[in-house]
Amino acid sequence: MLVPTPQEKLCDQRGRPYFLWESELTLEEFRSKLREPGPERDYWLATLLRQAKPDDALTFVDLAAVREAWPRIGARLGKAQAFWAWRLAKDEAA
Repeated sequence: MLVPTPQEKLCDQRGRPYFLWESELTLEEFRSKLREPGPERDYWLATLLRQAKPDDALTFVDLAAVREAWPRIGARLGKAQAFWAWRLAKDEAA
């Protein structure tokens, strides 16, 4: 069961999601970046997995999308890499 951040607490007053603290993208701009295939999508997907709470990340992408991108983004996840590797392995075992 996912427990994502409530919509009213997801963004600051400028409409920027909490996990995009280093950028000025609004939530809608971020969603648009995730819809476009290519290296830029991989960048934003890695940012999402690295910075957002896992339950929040999974409201933007599903595990199939993470698995597909994993060879390209896994090394960019820093400390979050171990969690997402575990989560993908758990999903495969199920």
